[in-house]
Amino acid sequence: MAAKVIHVEVTGKDGPALQKFYSEVFEWDLDTNLPDGYGMARDESGFTSGIGPTRDGSAGMVTFYVHSDDPAATLRRAEELGGKVLMPLTEVAPETTIALFADPEGHVVGIM
Repeated sequence: MAAKVIHVEVTGKDGPALQKFYSEVFEWDLDTNLPDGYGMARDESGFTSGIGPTRDGSAGMVTFYVHSDDPAATLRRAEELGGKVLMPLTEVAPETTIALFADPEGHVVGIM
């Protein structure tokens, strides 16, 4: 596999309940001492999981993020193949830039 999934995010109406559920089901040790009560877990390989409330109170979703060495090219390729950019490249931390696109059927995918 050329590009690897490196992060999965679960958001919903009740972030603390989702954090409790996933941490107990998968025995994840979530750090919830982050802005907005967002919880993060990291395994020994560097794979991360994030769980928290939606910002707008919506039902939420599950999104997987794929590493891209050239995220702008990945977004262009997604659009050329019938996808739609939902969130342009956005720096969320000094070392982390993300973007979101929808596939032709509307499934949301993140790149990082």
